[in-house]
Amino acid sequence: MTPSFDLVGSLARGVESRGGAWDFIRDFAAHWVSPLRDGDGWPETEVAAAEERLDIRLPAALREAYVLLGRRPDLTSNHDVLLSPAELYVDDGKEALVFRHENQGAASWGILLDSLQNEDPAVLIRSDLADKTAERWEGWLERLSLCFVEIVLSEALNADADLCDFLDTDDDSVELLQEKCLRLPFPDYPVGDKGHATRWFLGPDVLLRDDDGMAILARGRTEDDLDRIRDLIPGDWLNDCR
Repeated sequence: MTPSFDLVGSLARGVESRGGAWDFIRDFAAHWVSPLRDGDGWPETEVAAAEERLDIRLPAALREAYVLLGRRPDLTSNHDVLLSPAELYVDDGKEALVFRHENQGAASWGILLDSLQNEDPAVLIRSDLADKTAERWEGWLERLSLCFVEIVLSEALNADADLCDFLDTDDDSVELLQEKCLRLPFPDYPVGDKGHATRWFLGPDVLLRDDDGMAILARGRTEDDLDRIRDLIPGDWLNDCR
């Protein structure tokens, strides 16, 4: 962390409220990626055109997110893809408004149509299965603003290979992560799935995500920061060429 940015405190406020989520995204972008500027979001006219095309009113949180950072792929689409307002669509089952796709089409994120009247509705995920009859919209995060915080954090882990790395974990590496790094104040998710949880941690100037003990993803502010976390949590890091 830099002295001018308290990531832990800012994230805690971002979890508490929609306005706090947008403040966290602004702060995180400024200190870990590059600052948000005018023009990084979609114009209100583009968002309104999507509403007219779909004949629906978008939740306030989705409109605000698009206007704030919708045209910053480095914050939203390094790995998975945030759809543009013109690409928003209602799923075939007429259950949900879809706004994000997994990068290989393995899943989609959406908002149930009957919750669109909420300002900050829950977000669900639907896996793309061979057996289409088995597909279901399942819980992801309880608020859309939380989902955009998660998007920005997760996409930061899939940016410049010199700053990012991936580790297939074992019991020792997970234990070291929990022992040496600070658990961040972000809720476990997907919601409703107590047996499988994604959790966030902070090391010395390194952001880390634990994917249910199966993998650790890391993003350092500098290459040296990333090297230090590799030493702190030894293993076969994918991009470690030292």
